[in-house]
Amino acid sequence: MTAPGTAVAVVGPTAAGKSALSIALAHALDGEVVNADSMQLYRGMDIGTAKLTVAERDGVPHHLLDIWEVTEPASVAEYQRLARAAVDDVLARGRVPLLVGGSGLYVRAVLEQFEFPGTDPALRQRLEGELAAIGPAPLYARLREADPGAAAGILPGNGRRIVRALEVIELTGKPFTAALPEPTPHYPAVQIGVDLDTALLDERIAVRVDRMWADGLVPETRRLVERGLPQGRTASRALGYQQVLRFLGGELTETEAHDETVRATRRFVRRQRSWFRRDPRVHWLDSADPGLVGAAMRILGETAR
Repeated sequence: MTAPGTAVAVVGPTAAGKSALSIALAHALDGEVVNADSMQLYRGMDIGTAKLTVAERDGVPHHLLDIWEVTEPASVAEYQRLARAAVDDVLARGRVPLLVGGSGLYVRAVLEQFEFPGTDPALRQRLEGELAAIGPAPLYARLREADPGAAAGILPGNGRRIVRALEVIELTGKPFTAALPEPTPHYPAVQIGVDLDTALLDERIAVRVDRMWADGLVPETRRLVERGLPQGRTASRALGYQQVLRFLGGELTETEAHDETVRATRRFVRRQRSWFRRDPRVHWLDSADPGLVGAAMRILGETAR
């Protein structure tokens, strides 16, 4: 149902149903999943990222799960290299790569001709010094003023990405979003977006967080603390883990950590929507539709013609 050499991306906000659709499409298309969730790259971060278990993957091969230790800072450029190698491998074996996740920049980095702006060690050191001294909130406010579009796609607590965006703005004299290239495909691709009515998705997020707690997010975080999670500049900011770390550190009660995880996830969903909805190439589907898989297959069939 897809043209030879075509990648399929399944994108959209957290908890909207990307994983379930990707498994169904993989079976229908003889496909394999390439992870595009930045936090599922980390080993041991399973419950809080809703990483599918081996049984839930239902025999579908998954690539780029559990590749980094929690102390490793995320690198979009390194992810791009690894993900393109995985996509090329899937294509070379005559199968369909399904790029699945809600990390919009990661998806773009794989599917498009995407060269990353340079870096300046002195400028980076200065900005990281500010981050260490005053925290991410003032830097995020500066980014929001300089480039609201970039700020919309970055969590306010993600100091590393805030610093990178401010670095590019100072280096280029342009908004971070302007420094990103105009979309030019690296692979022929079809992008399918799944979303839900906001009230339904808000409820699904609350249920998901309840399940994360019931499944053992707090003990999982304790284990990751022993492996260096608090020192991980990227992993320690992940939704759920960030809040549990504050509980373990005595800043929040466990109930407050749970409730803040729900609120922070809902805020993050709004930013994900803002990022993906700007892209007219995404074909949007309602994941509550009982005919969701059939609708996705029709889109793939129509774009293959």
